[in-house]
Amino acid sequence: MEIKKAIYVGSNTDWRKCPKHSLPEFAFIGRSNVGKSSLINRLANHKDLAKTSSKPGKTLCINHFFINDNWYLVDLPGYGFAKISKDGREKLERMIKSYVLQREELVNLFVLVDSRLEPQQIDIEFMEFLGVNNVPFSIVFTKADKMSRSKLNESLQAYKAKLEEQWEELPPIFVTSSETGLGKEELLDYIDSINQSLEEQ
Repeated sequence: MEIKKAIYVGSNTDWRKCPKHSLPEFAFIGRSNVGKSSLINRLANHKDLAKTSSKPGKTLCINHFFINDNWYLVDLPGYGFAKISKDGREKLERMIKSYVLQREELVNLFVLVDSRLEPQQIDIEFMEFLGVNNVPFSIVFTKADKMSRSKLNESLQAYKAKLEEQWEELPPIFVTSSETGLGKEELLDYIDSINQSLEEQ
């Protein structure tokens, strides 16, 4: 699949005010500064679709983009070390969790993880939260171009080993780079396969 049309629809801080429709939504989330906006822009062939920033925590709303007239890409706020107040962080957490748990149109959540880092507790806990609540998700390793192939493989194996301590079966895993386009085709094909299976139901 190729994204030929991507339209910004709107931003909200309350999932109940998100666009009213019955089409599938694919949401992207990750710790602040994981490269989420850059990856979204690469997927959409649009350098300014999602706003990128050198400062963590730029995305503070639930942002909807209408893709190819038949599904929605949702850019969720990052979690973690965004430079906002404790109260602000708690509001963001409530916003994210309410969308993830309540939004019926959400069919898959892509959890972005920096491939250069060892497993971070905040990511592991968030994935466990998704598992406990039966939220379908996939893991997307970002910034794969920032390290050698051998180092990348080591990092991925260490991450999988950590996850296997808690999970009997691992979710789908993608390895990406917004710089080189690595993983773009696989991600979009995965979204397309889900959309096709939903249409057949």
